[in-house]
Amino acid sequence: MGEFQKEVLDIVKGVPRGKVVTYGMIAEALGNRRLARAVGLALNRNPTPIRIPCHRVVRSDGRVGGYSRGVQEKVRLLRSEWIVVKHRRINLNDYLIGRIARENRKSTS
Repeated sequence: MGEFQKEVLDIVKGVPRGKVVTYGMIAEALGNRRLARAVGLALNRNPTPIRIPCHRVVRSDGRVGGYSRGVQEKVRLLRSEWIVVKHRRINLNDYLIGRIARENRKSTS
């Protein structure tokens, strides 16, 4: 696993149950908002998708986005955390966490 993926997964570990963050927010926390697609690829390679809750990462327009175990499973997991999903979309005003600061992330060492 590369350093970029470790950093992405470390951020995702900090997303609390019942909340979401966007791919772009993670990319921004890593220093470059343009890395949002790379964040998605790193999450797709998550070796433990339940323990590291990548299902809590969504698109900036509220669409749930992809998931290594299928979009239906992502929707099921989000709903199991009482997140309302309608037409594969969530209301970010209700569930989005605040900004992610790199200094607030847990250390991977």
